[in-house]
Amino acid sequence: PAAVTALLLAHAAATLWMTGLIWFVQVVHYPLFGAVGGGGFPAYQRRHMNRTGWVVVPPMLLELVTGLALLWARPVGVHAWQPWTGVVLLALIWTSTALVQARLHRRLAGGFDPALHRRLVATNWVRTTAWSLRTVLVLAMLGVPGR
Repeated sequence: PAAVTALLLAHAAATLWMTGLIWFVQVVHYPLFGAVGGGGFPAYQRRHMNRTGWVVVPPMLLELVTGLALLWARPVGVHAWQPWTGVVLLALIWTSTALVQARLHRRLAGGFDPALHRRLVATNWVRTTAWSLRTVLVLAMLGVPGR
């Protein structure tokens, strides 16, 4: 059915968006935090946190809602383990975001701390890896390179 195909396409689009974004954040954005400068860092970090929400919250919510919907409305040719694995990876991403990265961002808003910065970059590999695995998974569900 067309609705199930649209569901999978919306899910894939959100996942691909977030995978590209997390790689940019991991390789470019987070490492550059140290170059902002101590005096200006708290204001920079607060602006970063406010603006980032507009870019990540809508696709993360779309990815979560469509990922859960795929558990019940599974397209023909998609194996049951695929959406379940995707949801497990989403749970890991959301848990890491809430319990680790968001807390580190809030602490960094008080001022730059090299140890917190290193921890942010190091722990973000969890999300980078999980979203990368999700990309492989959604491409497989789409039939790329083929089921």
